[in-house]
Amino acid sequence: MLNVFRGWVDRYFSDEEALLLAILLGVGLVIIVTMGAIIAPLLTGIVFAFVLQGVIKFLTRRHVAGWLAVTLAYLLFLGVMVASLVFVIPSVLRQLRTLFDEAPDMLAQMREILNELPEKYPGYVSEDLIRGWTEMLQGEAGNIGQWILSASISQLPLLVTIVVYLILVPILVFFFLKDKDELLSWVVSFLPSERPLLNRIGLEMNVQMANYVRGKFLEVIIAGGATYLVFVVFGLDYAALLGLLVGLSVIVPYVGIAVVTVPVVFIAYLQFGLGATFVWILFWYTLVQGLDGFVLVPVLFSEAVNLHPVAIIAAILVFGSLWGLWGVFFAIPLATLIKAIIHAWPPAVDGSRSLPDTPGV
Repeated sequence: MLNVFRGWVDRYFSDEEALLLAILLGVGLVIIVTMGAIIAPLLTGIVFAFVLQGVIKFLTRRHVAGWLAVTLAYLLFLGVMVASLVFVIPSVLRQLRTLFDEAPDMLAQMREILNELPEKYPGYVSEDLIRGWTEMLQGEAGNIGQWILSASISQLPLLVTIVVYLILVPILVFFFLKDKDELLSWVVSFLPSERPLLNRIGLEMNVQMANYVRGKFLEVIIAGGATYLVFVVFGLDYAALLGLLVGLSVIVPYVGIAVVTVPVVFIAYLQFGLGATFVWILFWYTLVQGLDGFVLVPVLFSEAVNLHPVAIIAAILVFGSLWGLWGVFFAIPLATLIKAIIHAWPPAVDGSRSLPDTPGV
C-alpha cells in the first residue's frame, strides 16, 4: 500500500512547482476554514476592489489619470454604500417588519383558500390532503415566530458585526485600490522567480474572477432593479424586499430563481387573486428572468469558462456547506479554479518501463 502511495506521489508531484501549488492550496484552505470569520472583512474588501478595478480600467482607457481614476472609483463606492444605507436598506427593513407582522394573517388566508379546494375540485383534492397542508402551515407559522424571537435576541452581535464591516471594509478597499501594485509585489516576492505553472493559473484565474465578480454585481443590480420596477408599477406589496431577493437570487444559478419565485407568486396571489394583475405580474417577472438568462448572462459572462450545470450545482452545494453565503457566491470561480488547475497540472511521470518491440512485428 505504501509503495502504491509513493508511486502516486512520484507521478503527480515530481514537479517542484506542482508540489508548491499543492502546498499553497492546502495552506489557503486551512486558513479559510479555520479563520474564515476573522478574515471575512478582508475578503469583502477584495471583492469590492475587484469590482472597482473595472471602473478604474474604464476611466484609464478614456485617458483619465491613474490617481484620479482611483479617487473617482472610490467616491463612487462610498456614494453607493451611503445611498444603500440611507434609502435601500431602511425600506427593505420596514417591509420585512411589515411582512413579519402580517405573516399570521397571510397564513390564515392561505388556509381558507386551501379549505375551499375540496369543494371546488372534489375529484382531485381530498380533505386529508388539505388537512396535512393546513397542519404544515400551522407548523411553519410557529417556526416563523420562533425565528423572529431568536433573531431579535441575537440582534446585538449582528449590529456589532455590521458596524465592524462598515468601518473596516471602506478602509481596506481604499488601500487595495491605492496600493494594489505594492501589495501584489509583496505577495509575489514569496514565490519562486521561475513559476510558469503558477503564472498560467494566476493569470487565468485573475481574468475569470474579475469577470465573474464584476458581472455578478451588475447582474444583481440589473435583475433586482428591473424586477423592483415591475412590482412598483403594478403596486405589489413588499416590492423592495422582493426585488432585493430576486437580485440576490442570481448569485445561486438555477436554484436561486426557483426558490425566490415561490414568495413572489405567493404574495402576488394573496394580494390580487387569479385576476389580470396577477397574470401580468407573472408575465413581466418571467420576461425579466428570461432576459437575464438568455441576454444579460451571455453578455456579462461571455469570457467565463463554461461549466456543466451539474458541476455548478455540485460546487454550490459543496462550497455553500463549507462557507455559507461566501461559498455560494464564489462557488463558480472556485470550480473554475479547480478546472484550471486540473488542465494546467504537469502531466504524470510514467515510471513504468515500456516493453521492447517484438522483432518482425
